[in-house]
Amino acid sequence: MNSSILNNSIRFIGLVLLQVFVLNHINLFGYLNPMIYILWVILFPIRKDKGVFLILSFLLGLTIDFFSDSGGINAAATLFIAYVRLPILKAVLKKTDFDYLLFNLRAISFGKAFLFISILTVIHHFIVFSLEYFSLNSFSSIISNTILTSGITIIISILGIILFTKKK
Repeated sequence: MNSSILNNSIRFIGLVLLQVFVLNHINLFGYLNPMIYILWVILFPIRKDKGVFLILSFLLGLTIDFFSDSGGINAAATLFIAYVRLPILKAVLKKTDFDYLLFNLRAISFGKAFLFISILTVIHHFIVFSLEYFSLNSFSSIISNTILTSGITIIISILGIILFTKKK
């Protein structure tokens, strides 16, 4: 088995288990719930087949929805960030810095990696909370939950990337 496939499979299963059995039961300050399972989407290799990536991203979100009883919210948000990941990465890195074959999140500057992770996380969380509340009357709650939960998720995600991924 290819080491990339094995690493992504282990990451997929590990992040789902961590999210479902640990992080879904942690509500910081009563309502903040870190959603680090999106790290799988962020760390998935760029040069792989986009169709397979989108299907696996949807299945990741659907798995989280199944265990969280959230009715497809995470699947929709995860599929969307998987779809926009490459255009956002191209915008953050500019065309001269971008190389499909050598791309590694740890190999780019911290500022660019932070910006990339932050944009995808905020988009994901905004979609999740928008679909959860599904009312313009709750716009302030959507924005506050998006900002606060994104902050916690970004911090944990960056720490996880630093601790558990190799620098090439």
